[in-house]
Amino acid sequence: MSKPITRRPLKQIHLAAHFPGVNNTTVWSDPRSGSHIEFSSFAHFARTAERAKFDFLFLAEGLRLREQGGRIYDLDVVGRPDTFTVLSALAAVTDRLGLAGTINSTFNEPYEVARQFASLDHLSGGRAAWNVVTSWDAFTGENFRRGGFLPEEQRYSRAEEFLATATELFDSWRGEDIVADRASGLFLENAQAGAFVHRGEHFDVAGQFNVPRSPQGRPVIFQAGDSDEGREFAASSADAIFSRHSTLEAGRDFYADVKGRLARHGRTRDQLLILPAATFVLGDTDAEAHERAREVRRQQVSGQTAIAYLEHVWNRDLSGYDPDGPLPDVDPDPGENTIARGRASVRMFRDPLAVARQWRERAAAENLSIRELVIETTGRQSFVGSPATVAKTVNALVQADASDGFILVPHLTPDGLDEFADTVVPLLQERGVFRHDYTGVTLRDHLGLAHPDHARAEQEENRRAAS
Repeated sequence: MSKPITRRPLKQIHLAAHFPGVNNTTVWSDPRSGSHIEFSSFAHFARTAERAKFDFLFLAEGLRLREQGGRIYDLDVVGRPDTFTVLSALAAVTDRLGLAGTINSTFNEPYEVARQFASLDHLSGGRAAWNVVTSWDAFTGENFRRGGFLPEEQRYSRAEEFLATATELFDSWRGEDIVADRASGLFLENAQAGAFVHRGEHFDVAGQFNVPRSPQGRPVIFQAGDSDEGREFAASSADAIFSRHSTLEAGRDFYADVKGRLARHGRTRDQLLILPAATFVLGDTDAEAHERAREVRRQQVSGQTAIAYLEHVWNRDLSGYDPDGPLPDVDPDPGENTIARGRASVRMFRDPLAVARQWRERAAAENLSIRELVIETTGRQSFVGSPATVAKTVNALVQADASDGFILVPHLTPDGLDEFADTVVPLLQERGVFRHDYTGVTLRDHLGLAHPDHARAEQEENRRAAS
């Protein structure tokens, strides 16, 4: 007698929205593109995400305007408000949407950041999230007293200790330390509440943390590193990891690798979510969507942008080249990059000579100009098609363990999320893979993550069982 086939329950999809900034995703030239400074833009974007029952809104942050050839890079946002200021304001115009912000661990201090996130978690009723990032270059460091930068091997060391120290501050308060009183608010029952001491390589601090335990215990922790060190950092400490692997094969490889690291840290697979960034172009039909996508890519990559992008790899002034002409005959300069400063993409090309060879081969085979090649190699649309096609693709990737969901980055702000919310989300709901309404209050509720105290107890139990 054959055994019955056991089918895994359908995974529930996590969706988030990224308000874009310093990139070539946004089509600035479109008349529908709005302000990145006025609060109304952020409010509309957040309300749309909450109307669609998304898990959270995410804000990236740059600590210095980037430069290209000694001039301000023309796609940067000048005057974008501070992340904490925007998220605090959005807490007042939303009720359930999570509020995630990127805050740098290289040029900040644990006490200050912990206090800001604990405050945001209180103000939002438990919806705060922190994307922990490092900064890699001396160019950014010039904005700060310390100047310079940390070598790569020290960046993650500092980040790990930074997060550990902030966690000690969050955890310095316990529930039994606080007594509620309607007349006077909160007051201390235990004089040691908030007391902390940390003596380490990067931080030597002691005192008393002055923000009581927040609704989530501590904010949800995100991490975005793709290096081996970054993946290990996420497996040991993060609640979710931002990934750039949004295709099936690359997504499944990344998913398996990072989830496979959790056990040695006493963690289970459901304690870390993997959420790639993804863009989309919708149309009434697949053919219409693909035509729109081609136009969007051409708007995203002007001739000037194509030359600037090529300079990241060549590390040379290529302003004299025709973007509609062939690739340069001269080889890249493999030395320290002095053309593009403050650009994360510079780090992605560890072997520029090999990249140049590959691009020349592709350009020759497909008869591509500089601009056409850059359009093809920087294609930003992860999902292209009718709403039905996109809903099917999103669901297929999640069910295949290529991700746990996606962080959507529209090419228009603030209205670019509306079409996805109105057409794709209902189809995912019909499939039974996305919520019709929020069932919890905090961001941890939305993401299916346990309170830190419960997670810590489970982690210790798993470690004991494995030993």
